[in-house]
Amino acid sequence: MTSLTTAATAKAVGRRGPALVVLCFVQFMLVLDDNVVSVALPTLRDDLGFSTAGLAWVVNAYFLAFGGLLLLFGRMADLLGRRRVFLTGVALFGTASLVCGLAQEPWQLVGGRFVQGAGAAMASPAALALIALLFPGTEERAKAFGLWGGIAGLGGTAGLVISGALTGLASWRWIFLINLPVALAALVLLPRLVPESRAERAVRLDVPGAVLGTGALVALVYGLLRAGETGWGDTTAVGPLVLAVFLAVAFLVVESRTAEPLVPLSFLSFRFRAVANGATLLFSAAMYAMAFLMMLHLQTVLGYRPLAAGLAYLPYGGGILAGMWLSSRAVIRLGMRPTLVIGFLASAAGLLLLSGVAPSDGYASGVLPGMLLTSLGCGLSLPALTVAALTGTTEEDAGLGSAVLSSGQQVGGAVGVAVLVALATRRSEALAADGDAAHAATEGFSLALTVTAVLLALGAVLIAALLGSGRSGDSCPEARRPRG
Repeated sequence: MTSLTTAATAKAVGRRGPALVVLCFVQFMLVLDDNVVSVALPTLRDDLGFSTAGLAWVVNAYFLAFGGLLLLFGRMADLLGRRRVFLTGVALFGTASLVCGLAQEPWQLVGGRFVQGAGAAMASPAALALIALLFPGTEERAKAFGLWGGIAGLGGTAGLVISGALTGLASWRWIFLINLPVALAALVLLPRLVPESRAERAVRLDVPGAVLGTGALVALVYGLLRAGETGWGDTTAVGPLVLAVFLAVAFLVVESRTAEPLVPLSFLSFRFRAVANGATLLFSAAMYAMAFLMMLHLQTVLGYRPLAAGLAYLPYGGGILAGMWLSSRAVIRLGMRPTLVIGFLASAAGLLLLSGVAPSDGYASGVLPGMLLTSLGCGLSLPALTVAALTGTTEEDAGLGSAVLSSGQQVGGAVGVAVLVALATRRSEALAADGDAAHAATEGFSLALTVTAVLLALGAVLIAALLGSGRSGDSCPEARRPRG
């Protein structure tokens, strides 16, 4: 019996590498679709007859479903089975991608994007939870999350490159259809590589908490997206934001009185994870806003064509890979806190360099230095943030921890784009009266990127002051305490 158990364990360990590759490729696909449509939007408008307001929802529908449903599906993965929820999400995502690729009407594309986001909300936290359980040791988890975080960062960058290449050389439909082989491969391979896992203690899903928590997230993301389109004074933005606050308060009240809550308050108040998730919120706000503003600046001010603008981001991916390679080693040798502080400050310095890019600057001398430094810091930070945010999670709540982290990334991204793009726009409009449109746009871009650098500096201060001094997430004293 012992030899059979040992053989089964060795077989499972031997499959962890291939399983990690499959899970990372799926995450690459999910993150890629966050912004893969960005460069293709003008072509989509012309081909399908979108209005200007409707076109924004090609992007927003994905954000809304992905960000709003993460918490619910992350907890469902813990209760119903992480592999099952992951595979269901991948199948849903692949089917929706096919619908998007074949869309003939605007409503078909928007509906497909919403279902894509729902599938991503199922697959992403379940995949991250599976990795956390497959690699329980400190060093191996740091390396696995290093690869995961780097692939996630590359997905965001590759979305712009792939969108520009496929839209310019083939058809916008292929930005969705290329998801099908990845989804199909995951559906075939993963059941052979990863065993099912779920919470050992049978509990019921907290339906009131699920309704209130999901409603709060959906209202928050929707309100932020509307604020980015119409301004913060518009009732269509203020109303959902007020509703989100009301639902969030009701959610906390319900969770404090429920025997088996969707999100135990002790889970949220665990200091190491709370600081990591707070830092993730700031980091995502800065990076999503930077990607949006930088793509706009390259095309409208520096005069890059869509394909050239996408290719300009290739060094950003190289910087992320370099940072990813360093991150796991830095976490093991220096500790979580120093690694994150260095990563945040490096990206902040890179953003300050980018904020000074003027219309007359060339790519190599103006754009590239700041882009490389920003991406290096990003590659250092993302894996370490993932390790920190999942510190202390177990078989009972790995999916929940992954969902909370992913929710912070999506909400942070929506906040960053809504607030900082509006800030850049107001600054540009205030200066446009002088008649120099390029100068006005540059000043707005510069102000917004300076604010993103400040956000990352604040994140570095938060980490340095509150994260703790353990050399890894698992070694900090709090990580070893039993949780109620």
